[in-house]
Amino acid sequence: MAYDLEEQEQLDEFKAWWKKNGSMTINIVLAVLVAYLAWQGYHYFQNKKSVEASTLYQTMLTTDPIKVGEIKAQSAKLMEDYSGTPYAGRAAVYAAKTNFAANDSKSAKSQLEWAIKNAKESAVKAIAGLQLANILFEEKSYDEASKALAAIDDKGYAGLKANMQGDVLLAQGKPAEAKKAYTTALEYLDAQGRLHAYTQQKLESLGV
Repeated sequence: MAYDLEEQEQLDEFKAWWKKNGSMTINIVLAVLVAYLAWQGYHYFQNKKSVEASTLYQTMLTTDPIKVGEIKAQSAKLMEDYSGTPYAGRAAVYAAKTNFAANDSKSAKSQLEWAIKNAKESAVKAIAGLQLANILFEEKSYDEASKALAAIDDKGYAGLKANMQGDVLLAQGKPAEAKKAYTTALEYLDAQGRLHAYTQQKLESLGV
């Protein structure tokens, strides 16, 4: 009988607690469930988008490079519909290279600028910056080339960045500053690589 009374007391306590907190408890459980389902749905959607972007990107890479219009359309779709994936930035850089080879530097610069601003990978941003600086350098837009180089902050590309900065500074008639840039480049470039040897030659030609 004592056990039944104790059990009844616990039941009464639970009923009282539930009457006071039941609604809030249900709302918390529902909120957690909704959040979990939303999280699951988000990741499913992201994975689906990533797979679709990867497929489209691979298709673009296997497209004949002379089909510039087709590549431009494929990259545009990736940049517009899949900007949240790494493939969008990569596509922009690849398309820029194709357009530049087809003498369409305007489109190439536009795509590289997009990659610098929107790419999800720092390496892709750096590559885009270097390619944009190179185009601007060839167009003799030295100040703009310097700005493009200054925006590169990936340490893995410090050598390439400094080497091109040296070229820009030299073209601007600033040999002393160019020497400093080439010296910095040598610190980062592979000592056994061709670019290191070429940069050393450029430095020596300046009287170092």
